[in-house]
Amino acid sequence: MRKFPLAVLIAAFVAAPALAQDSPTLKKIKDSGTITIGHRDSSIPFSYYDDKQQVVGYSIDICMKVVDAIKAELNMPNLQVRMNPVTSATRIPLIANGTVDLECGSTTNNLDRQKQVGFTNTYFVTANRYVAKKSSNIRSLADLKGKTIVSTSGTTNIKWATEENAKQNLGMSILTAKDHAEAFLMVETGRAVAFFMDDILLYSLVASSKSPGDYVIGSEAYTVEPYGAMMPRDDAGFRRIVDTATANLYRSGEMAALYDKWFQKPIPPKGITLNVPMSPLLKRVLANPTSNGDPSVYK
Repeated sequence: MRKFPLAVLIAAFVAAPALAQDSPTLKKIKDSGTITIGHRDSSIPFSYYDDKQQVVGYSIDICMKVVDAIKAELNMPNLQVRMNPVTSATRIPLIANGTVDLECGSTTNNLDRQKQVGFTNTYFVTANRYVAKKSSNIRSLADLKGKTIVSTSGTTNIKWATEENAKQNLGMSILTAKDHAEAFLMVETGRAVAFFMDDILLYSLVASSKSPGDYVIGSEAYTVEPYGAMMPRDDAGFRRIVDTATANLYRSGEMAALYDKWFQKPIPPKGITLNVPMSPLLKRVLANPTSNGDPSVYK
């Protein structure tokens, strides 16, 4: 049997506590024995409830890999995971005030948000578009002049729509929904003509609707939206673990299987298949992990 010097054993024993002391987030996790994960309720296929009211999704699977890395780093195999629901409006404040340790959803990483929170390496890239009923004959942004549109509270999409409305003097009435499901329902029931949101979420909502053939998603992409999980800002110890865990995952063969699971195979609760192949841009981003919030990096 190989014998290790006493100094090596002591160093290994104290490494995790020392690391926890260097990171406020890791110290809180270690002291409480719990990591708190923020999740969405209807951001299919990223973070949502299935028919058993279990939180599932592409982002959740990625974050669970991060949780495994934190368990190993802190030598806490029995670390408890607490799921905390968040909305578009509450997700940033709950990370900023320390209530949530890692937010796993469909959150756009941009330079403005990085003033308040940190982001993991990007795990998806989408674009801002609209969905409308085919019967409304909407073909462009100009066709929405003077009409009622909707977007979700606290999103980059509603911020863009508000600014563009004023810039182009479109005279649109902009409604605010509490979540994506409510916003889509407004289009479905005729309360709004169009819903502006990230296209991958729109594809999911249309595919899950009663009559998918009734809807059209705009062909023009208005903004680029890179997704990442949010984490506390300026916590270098925590970031090191998260960045290493995500980079290792992205570069592994496991990432391709994880992507296929959520974007090219039937997903719960209705068994719909999104049929969204991994784009060349996302392949490039995953091969060269980055948490850059500058949209020009993703073009």
